[in-house]
Amino acid sequence: MRVAAIQHDIVWEDADATRARVRPLIAAAADDGARLIVLTEMFATGFSMDPQKVAEDEGGSNEQFLLDRAATHDAHLIASIAQRGPDGRYRNNALIAAPDGTVHRYAKIHPFSFAGEHERYAAGTDFLTVPIGGLNVSVFVCYDLRFADEFWALATQTDLYVVPANWPQPRHEHWRALLRARAIENQAYVLGVNRVGAVKDLVHVGGSALIDPMGRTVVEGDADETVLVGDADPAVVEQTRAKFPFLADRR
Repeated sequence: MRVAAIQHDIVWEDADATRARVRPLIAAAADDGARLIVLTEMFATGFSMDPQKVAEDEGGSNEQFLLDRAATHDAHLIASIAQRGPDGRYRNNALIAAPDGTVHRYAKIHPFSFAGEHERYAAGTDFLTVPIGGLNVSVFVCYDLRFADEFWALATQTDLYVVPANWPQPRHEHWRALLRARAIENQAYVLGVNRVGAVKDLVHVGGSALIDPMGRTVVEGDADETVLVGDADPAVVEQTRAKFPFLADRR
């Protein structure tokens, strides 16, 4: 299946302006044949620690935008959104929006305590794996990437991990290394989608990438806003695991 990373800038805490910015990028990815299109973490507002200002109720305008684009382009979209749940608690939710209007929701398991996210957004508890176009797709969000055990737990049922992020430039080499580590150790594809642009003095330099089950780079972005497209094949996952049956040796 052809997958796309929308490596985009974000208009800080301005969802209307950011949705307008990414709309043509989504269309470009779909025109290039992508059936799974991924945007960044808190794609519409930026990684804001002011949920009272930026969060929407589940089913809100940013979620509806993803569903509308999914239906328009007959593709699945994934992005994270600041949302308020029925219990009144805020969460950093990654959504899978399907063309038929179905929504799957994953709440970020590891809020980024270094920035105080854990004080403003409740941690999730449940994993999410959804079959899309012949691939079993598991979703994590940004800081989750540092916790190998979460990825390990889903390895045998995952062909492609998707990680939307707002990963800043000072730790950019960690981002690059961890994407490859998660692919190699789980013998699966990893699609990491990072933003570009600056928020005050915090700079983001992209580096979105699709990594194959052997740790090879299928496609990788630089520091510019761009659309990256590559192919993920479940047969490659199966063949890699059959040739190198390392997962069976885990304790």
